[in-house]
Amino acid sequence: MGLNSDNIGWNMNEVAQKVALDIHDGAYVNLGIGIPELVADYIPRGREVIYHTENGLLGMGKIASRGKEDPELVNAGKKYITAIPGAAYFHHADSFSMIRGGHIDICVLGAYQVSEAGDLANWSTGDPDAIPAVGGAMDLVVGVKTIYVITKHNTKSGTSKIVKKCSYPLTGKNVVSRIYTNYAIIDVKDKKLFIRELAPGISFDFLQKNTEAKLNQ
Repeated sequence: MGLNSDNIGWNMNEVAQKVALDIHDGAYVNLGIGIPELVADYIPRGREVIYHTENGLLGMGKIASRGKEDPELVNAGKKYITAIPGAAYFHHADSFSMIRGGHIDICVLGAYQVSEAGDLANWSTGDPDAIPAVGGAMDLVVGVKTIYVITKHNTKSGTSKIVKKCSYPLTGKNVVSRIYTNYAIIDVKDKKLFIRELAPGISFDFLQKNTEAKLNQ
């Protein structure tokens, strides 16, 4: 059981900014639903990033402002969006061909659990009323070149989300490259976890006490 505090480390907007800084110029990027969507707000000025949404749009723009929503223009999370000049629309199947064909550079996803081997569980907790299938997340973690995870380090009850072995149904095995939390940025290499950066006020000892999996400096 971890200590779980929202008063130390980074807030999630600051974490999203950290992710944005690691997305290279010219990247084709898919953002997961929820916290990952924050990343789009922090791409550095002058850096071009082309957003892909699996329901059929390459060149997704910002969330539509109130009163200017187009009911036929939504993202995979069913939010009203805009499209940038030069955007392309295509069939759902073609969108997944892009994903499965390795044409998307980076995908940023949330997580219920990430294992020290880079296994990801982000679609179900296994509860009886959970959604019935993994959906497109399975295709994303297999087909996209680089998978970043952005999440709170612990659950609301203080349990570590970074674990030795996932207990929830898997989205994919050995797929996560880097984990961004309110406590640290952690690289996954050779099925081991290495600290890339600690948040202000977070020591290695504190982080390890709040992490089930073994961490390496």
